[in-house]
Amino acid sequence: MKQNKVRPLGLLLCTVFLLIRCVPCLANPTLNVGSKRFTESHILGEILTQLAQTQGGVSAEHHAELGNTGIVFQALKSGEIDVYPEYTGTISQELLKDKSPVDMATMNAQLAPLGLSAGVPLGFNDTYALAMRKDQADKLGIKNISDLVQHQNLKFGLSPEFIGRADGWPGVRSAYGLTQAQPNGVDHGLAYEAIAQGQIDVMDIYSTDSKISKYNLLVLNDDKHFFPAYDAVLLYRSDLPQRFPAAWASFQRLQGTINAELMVKMNAAAELAKNFIATAILKEKPDTTLQAQQPNFLHQLFGGDFWILTVQHLELTFGSLIVSIIIGIPLGIWCARNTLAAHFILGLVGLVQTIPSLALLAFLIAIVNRIGFLPAAIALSLYALLPIVRNTYTGLLDIPKSLRESAQALGLPASARLIQIELPLAKRSILAGIKTSAVINVGTATIAALIGAGGYGERIVQGYTLDDHLIMLSGAIPAAGLALLVQWAFDGLETLMVPKALRQKPS
Repeated sequence: MKQNKVRPLGLLLCTVFLLIRCVPCLANPTLNVGSKRFTESHILGEILTQLAQTQGGVSAEHHAELGNTGIVFQALKSGEIDVYPEYTGTISQELLKDKSPVDMATMNAQLAPLGLSAGVPLGFNDTYALAMRKDQADKLGIKNISDLVQHQNLKFGLSPEFIGRADGWPGVRSAYGLTQAQPNGVDHGLAYEAIAQGQIDVMDIYSTDSKISKYNLLVLNDDKHFFPAYDAVLLYRSDLPQRFPAAWASFQRLQGTINAELMVKMNAAAELAKNFIATAILKEKPDTTLQAQQPNFLHQLFGGDFWILTVQHLELTFGSLIVSIIIGIPLGIWCARNTLAAHFILGLVGLVQTIPSLALLAFLIAIVNRIGFLPAAIALSLYALLPIVRNTYTGLLDIPKSLRESAQALGLPASARLIQIELPLAKRSILAGIKTSAVINVGTATIAALIGAGGYGERIVQGYTLDDHLIMLSGAIPAAGLALLVQWAFDGLETLMVPKALRQKPS
């Protein structure tokens, strides 16, 4: 009887936990700043966050490395973030689908129906461009993008976003009449290494990239003036100035204070010198102090945000696992009772496993109209279903027929047979499925950082963006360690919960 009373209580506690975690707190409003998954956007997002905290006097949170333009823009429209740094060319051509250059007033008129606005030009233009190794370009006599028409064998390695954007590869190819083969998609950070090693010949760059000089690249002249101006501005929700007036005033003082030279230096400090923004406090102009990270790996591993990320990772892993258990065990029982349902349910949960994680996250963002914990937790719950459902189903089917018949002969009703005999006998198999799901969740949860859900994945993504192996390892090692701890914990739980006779292999 006590067990039957605990189950509803556990379900209630799990539900309350998820509601508290998913519903934002309204008592203390927080200004949410977003940034894309590249260094410059991360730096600008950090500057905005620290300005809001120091001069705006508000609670501000930086949702860094959210992903590409589409994900961050969706987060802004849904209210998950309030502001993020964007570029005028991207706003007009990619977000508003306006092929012709537009001024700020026209742009804001088109953004108004979405409840958004653009403003506060920061002072530099970070336009797209194509680049080659200087020695190769000199050898082939290439200076302009139009010169590429004469060299069909060059291998293009372009960022996935650039390949799909109207103001990227499709537009460049059409404007210049390029007939090269479809380019390979290469992450922007890795493309520099690829072009240096000769794996690709042409890559897309941002004009303020700090690695252009390091890798001795030649920026090809846009002789047909295809690329529009990509002036850095703030894209924000229209009610931001009214909700956070002091923070907005501090943002406005940034106007025109970050020129291209300063932006290149900040990018170089983050990517090449392995430094990162520590403070950004406005006086007359923004006084940006760059502080070196500690070379001590143990400090890097356990310092800073380690415990915050640990809590976030545990919330993602076990919050989603609890939902999977609540859904998966009943589905497994149903499969054991109904052959037709078994074919359909097992096929469906198996199909979910074949969906790429990024594709599933993008789909869920569109469904729930938000980023962060909720879509990540739903995705993890779906991925965790298969081991739980299948092991519950298998454990129940493996119960000897003689035991089932004995229970029936005692006159026990079906519900009593299930609770008192069948589930205890299948306990080992069910626990094994839950353990498998938990270990899988620990690893899969790292990708949730791409949509602002936090966890150890934040360090992995940041290290990947900055090409810093220590930062990547400071996220990967705790994730691997947590997976081992989960494995050992479930092994111990099995020893406690499953009788010794059931843990022994049948003779």
